[in-house]
Amino acid sequence: QVQLVESGGGLVPAGASLRLSCAASGLPFGPYDMAWYRQAPGKQRELVAGITSAGNTNYQDSVRGRFTISRDNAKNTVYLQMNSLMPEDTAVYYCRARFSGYLYWGQGTQVTVSS
Repeated sequence: QVQLVESGGGLVPAGASLRLSCAASGLPFGPYDMAWYRQAPGKQRELVAGITSAGNTNYQDSVRGRFTISRDNAKNTVYLQMNSLMPEDTAVYYCRARFSGYLYWGQGTQVTVSS
């Protein structure tokens, strides 16, 4: 079955960096558009960054210039490099895969940024 497994979250001070990884299995990774979402306590899940199968990227305004999404199709993995982290980046970060009518989510990884 399809699995998306996120890793790389943790507790860091403001200004630090983290790199999240999402390893996909059970699906043909290449054609899938991939994305990172996040959900903070009491808030709705929101798109952080996306990367299409062709490698085109888009970012939420609040993270543009600080976060970078990338993918390695040979490793079936999508990454989110997060620099200059701020307390407002604290959330559970989820990986999402989408292709045609197929949509899959990972279980999430917690990112906590202390002030």
